[in-house]
This record gives sequence, structure tokens and C-alpha cells, in this order.
Amino acid sequence: MLKKLFSRFFIVALTIILLFLAEVALILGLGYFLTYLIILLINEEFAASWGILIVQAISGIVVFITAIHAANRDMVPETKIPWILCIIALGLFGVAIYTTFSSHRPSRKSRKRAVQSFENARRFEQGGVSRARLDAEMRRWSDVSEALLTSNDAALVYENTKTAYFPVGEAFRDRLIADLERAENYIFMEYFIIKKGEFWNEILEVLARKVKEGVEVRFMYDDIGCMGCVNTFYPKKLQRLGIRCHKFSPFVPVLSNVHNNRDHRKITVIDGKVGYTGGINLADEYVNINSPFGHWKDTAIRLEGEGVKGLLLMFLKLYNLSAKDAPEDFAPYIPETYEKFEGQGFVQPYGSGPRPVYPRSVGEDVYINILSMARRYVWIMTPYLIIDYRMREALVLAAERGVDVRIITPHIPDKKVAFALTRSNYMALIKGGVKIYEYTPGFVHAKGFLADDKAAVVGTINLDYRSFMHHYENAVFMYDTAAIPAIKEDMLRTIAASSLQTQEDAKKNVVWRWVCEIAKLFAPLF
Repeated sequence: MLKKLFSRFFIVALTIILLFLAEVALILGLGYFLTYLIILLINEEFAASWGILIVQAISGIVVFITAIHAANRDMVPETKIPWILCIIALGLFGVAIYTTFSSHRPSRKSRKRAVQSFENARRFEQGGVSRARLDAEMRRWSDVSEALLTSNDAALVYENTKTAYFPVGEAFRDRLIADLERAENYIFMEYFIIKKGEFWNEILEVLARKVKEGVEVRFMYDDIGCMGCVNTFYPKKLQRLGIRCHKFSPFVPVLSNVHNNRDHRKITVIDGKVGYTGGINLADEYVNINSPFGHWKDTAIRLEGEGVKGLLLMFLKLYNLSAKDAPEDFAPYIPETYEKFEGQGFVQPYGSGPRPVYPRSVGEDVYINILSMARRYVWIMTPYLIIDYRMREALVLAAERGVDVRIITPHIPDKKVAFALTRSNYMALIKGGVKIYEYTPGFVHAKGFLADDKAAVVGTINLDYRSFMHHYENAVFMYDTAAIPAIKEDMLRTIAASSLQTQEDAKKNVVWRWVCEIAKLFAPLF
């Protein structure tokens, strides 16, 4: 108990609560003080008779104006109703909550640094496959790629890239370690979670040894993602080993919604020629060394060749944002030549993140575009199904067109609230013709789309508000690559090990279902 009370997680949570209560007290106290001051300046006798009513009237006006502001604000529509309810139900207290937590934007300083970092990379985001070739060879699927090409984080399409798919963390672990051992110039790694244990210790031993061999090693992890996994001074330990380590957006005791903007990416780049991404973090449960939630089903993709450049630039841009040094020249890290892997299709690594760093919800847009383009099937794996109206309609519309839409979710949850919100979406989707399967052996952490034997996405982007609105994310869009048959085979095996959900399943436990429906209303706020 003492260990929990003095843990960093508890201290951070307590700090946030105390800071918020102090701000609420300040807002409420200042509001009442100013109101009474105005009344007293008019007439003290009048104040004694009508003071409370005037305070309530002024408070009501403030609440009304704030609710109007929320209704007309440029934000995801699903977030407006819960904020308006919060403001009206809680009065000035709700106003305090809204003004403190309603923005999902990074700080002005972070946005400025992001712009600098993106501009610094712009001159390297040249080339790739031409639009004319995309239209000719990808046909309708070129629309998905071209939407990414026009985002402010230009995601080039590459050919001559070999792809390998890993259906479980254990296979990923073995290949990753082997590739790290072969590094000659540099190793760059960026992960949401690292946790002390067998898997991380194995990687750390290789990284420390490669530093001694003259290999440059950089490592970045998310501070809040790793809270409770490593201590706050862990970067100094890695730096003593010669590893250039930074925490992304370190927690500071300031009440701000900037803490929502986490680095949820998982990227490894080795010598600019080999790269990895997917759902797998560097902790034992991800590779089934331990099993807190049954079998941990996760996936990753390995790129070799030109396409690795996309992952490299994504890493360098966010690393420079976190390192807070002067923008560096990326040129020394980009290989002059790549090995040719012809006939391997096209790959398009891309990033997603909070507005206005990214002007649109890139991760959600790609998924919706795939659903719009598909003619035969779209199969999906996601740990969380906490979706907005746009995504739900895209899923249902695809199913109504006759597309075989299947979604694989966990049967054993890692977070009970997220699991309840996931199941609360089953009924509407099942009625709309979407098939939902729960992976009975355990927990699905994979994030992937597969469509029509031609297009696929593997990456870090969940079907939930956090991935779409708050987090920095990444994925790889693939067309006609060697990995796609392996992805399909894995999807079929996973579906075979899962249970198909019915309307009767979704109707179970009426009371709990209504609790979930109410919780779903406020899901966009968290």
C-alpha cells in the first residue's frame, strides 16, 4: 500500500486533482467576488435583498454563453453534446471543467516546434511513386494514397520495399533482435511503453553493446505511457550507457490538457534500410512471456528498402520535437542507395496526430477511405471499438453495399471501462450488417485493416477517440505487397479462434448495457 501511495502514478494523479480543485476554487471565488462587488457598488440594501438572485442570474448568463461557445466550436461533433451537458448540469463548476480540459490542441510552443521540425524534413520528402503510376497500377486504391500525399505530413508512396508480417509478438521479437545485432551505423527506436523485464532487458543489452561498437543509438519513449514501468530518471541511466534517450512530453505539475497528446507510435529504424512498426510495445506481455489477459494477440510489419525512409523521417521529426535542440540535418541518416526489391507492390508509411499539427484526423480518414473503396471485404483487428458517428456510418454503409465487414475485438479486456464502451457499439453495428468476433483466447492488441486481397494497414492506430484525436500515431498503408497474403491467413486463423457476436449477446445484462450507453455519451471527453 505504501509503495502505491508513493508511486509516481499516484503522485501525478494527486497533483492533477489538487491543481484542478485550486483552479475551480479560483474561478468560482473570483466569479462570486466580482458579482457581489458590482452589487455592493450599486446599493448595499439592494444587495442584501437581491444579491443571491443576481449572482444566480450572472452565473446563468456565464453558463449560457459557455454552452453556446461549445455548440459552435470547431471540434468533433460527438464532443459537443457531453460538454454542453457538463456545463449546464454543473454550472460554474462545469464551466471551469470545460475551460480547463476541452481543448485537444498541443501547446503553442509544441505546435511551433512541430512546424519547424516538419519544415526541416520537407526537402527530404521528395520523389516516391508518381501519381500517374499510382492511378495506373493501384486504380481505385490510389485515392487512399493520394489523400495521404496531400496531408501536411507528406506521406510518400514507395516501391522496391520488401515486407514481412509478424502475426504474434514472439516472431517479431526474434527478428527484431537479429536485425539490431546487424546494425552498423545507427539504431533509432520510438515506443509508447517500455517495461523492465526479460524482453526489454534483452533489447537493452544489445543496444548497450552496439554503442560500444560505435553505432549511434537514439531512443524515445512516452513519459505517461511508461509511468509505473520505469522511474522518472530512467533516461539518465540510458544516457550513461551512451544511448541518446529522451522522454516525449514529460509530465510537469501544470494543469493542462497538453498531457493528452501522447506519443503512441512504435517505430524501429536500423541504418535507414530496415524498419518496424505495429502494435507491439517493448514489454513482456506483448511477446507472451507473461499472460495477464490470456494470449496477447499482436502484430507488426517489417520493411526493408526504400519505404523505410518514411519511418525514418517520422522518427526524426518527433525526436527533434522532443529533444528541443536546434533542428538537425537529416541528410546523413538517409542512405544514398537502397537494395532493389522489384515486384513487391507499394508501401506508404504515414503519421497521424492532434490538430492543428495535423489538419485532419488522418488515421480515421484512411480507415474510412478503405471502407469506401472496398468491394468484397474489409477485415479489421482492434483492441478498442470506441467510434464516432463518421466511423460507424462508414462501417454500416460498407456492409449495406454488400461488403463483408468483420471486426475482431478482445474477449478478455485489459481495461474494463474501454471494454464496456467497445461492447456498447456492438448492437448498432450488428444491426447494420457488420460481423463482430471476440478473440476468445485472450486480448487483441493488433491494429490492422485488410481489404479485397489488395490493400492493408498495419500500425498503431486504434478505432477510438484517443488515437483519432489526441495521440501521435503511425501506420503503413500497403498495396499488393508480399505481406498481404500472410495478413489474410492470420485474419482467418484469428476469426476461427473467435466467437461471433449476435444481437442476443449484445442484449445481455440490461442494466449494464444502459450504464455503457451513458458512458458512451462521455467517451469523446477521455
